[in-house]
Amino acid sequence: MDTISLWQLAVLAAASTLVGFSKTAVSGANTISLAVFAAVLPARESTGVLLPILIAGDLLAVRVYRRHAHWPTLLRLFPAVAVGVVAGTLFMLWADDAAVRTSIGAILLFMTGVTLWRRRIAEQEAETETGAGADSGGEGGAGGGTGRTAARGYGVLGGFTTMVANAGGPVMSLYLLSAGFRKLGFLGTSAWFFLIVNVSKVPFSVGLGLIDARSLLLDACLLLFVLPGAYLGRVCVDRINQKVFDRIVIGATVAGGLQLLLI
Repeated sequence: MDTISLWQLAVLAAASTLVGFSKTAVSGANTISLAVFAAVLPARESTGVLLPILIAGDLLAVRVYRRHAHWPTLLRLFPAVAVGVVAGTLFMLWADDAAVRTSIGAILLFMTGVTLWRRRIAEQEAETETGAGADSGGEGGAGGGTGRTAARGYGVLGGFTTMVANAGGPVMSLYLLSAGFRKLGFLGTSAWFFLIVNVSKVPFSVGLGLIDARSLLLDACLLLFVLPGAYLGRVCVDRINQKVFDRIVIGATVAGGLQLLLI
C-alpha cells in the first residue's frame, strides 16, 4: 500500500462516515463507500482496509436495531452465503483489480434489474389478490413470492460479492426489499446478517493477505469517523418515507455499480 496523501485520507474519512450512515439508515449507500475505497486504494487492498470499518458499523447497527431482526430469514440465507464466501475466496486467489471492479459492478446492476422485475411482478399479483403483497408485517418477514430458491440465489451472490469487494450490502438490500421488509425489519435483519458474515470473513481476508499491519494502521485512523455517520443515520431514518427509502437503496446500488464499472 503506497503512502496516503492528506486529501486521500480525507476522502476515505468521508467514505467511512458514509459507512456508519448506511448501516443505520440506507444500506445501499454503502456501495458508494466501497467504490470510493476502490478508487483511492488498489481494489484488492481496499477490501482489507474496509472490512474492519464495516464491522465497526455493524456493531453500531446491531446495538440500535438488534430487536428487529427476522431470524428465520437469516437462518435460511447463511448456508448459501457460506458457499458464496468460499467461491469469492477462490476468485480472489487469481483476480486482479480490474476483474474485481468489473465483476462486482456488473453483478450489482444485474441484481438491480432482477429486483425491479420481481417487484413489478409482485405489484401485479397484489392488484388481483385482496390482501396479497409484501407489505404485510411491519417488522418484515419474507414475502412477495420470495422463497427458498430466491434466498439461495441472493445468498450465494451476497456471499461472493461480500468476500470479493465487501459489496454484499446492495445484493442483500435488494433481497430484503424484494422480500417485503419494512424499514426496521430491513435494518435489523441486515445489521445482524453483516455482523456475523463480516466477522466470519476476517480469517479468509488475513489468509489472502488483505488484512495486515499496514491496513490496520489505516483503519485506526478511520474508525472514529464511523460513529458520527451512524448517529446521523439513526436521526434521519425515522424521517425517510418507505417509498423514498426503497428508491434511495435502489438508486445507491445503481450508482455504486456504475462507479465500479467506470473506475
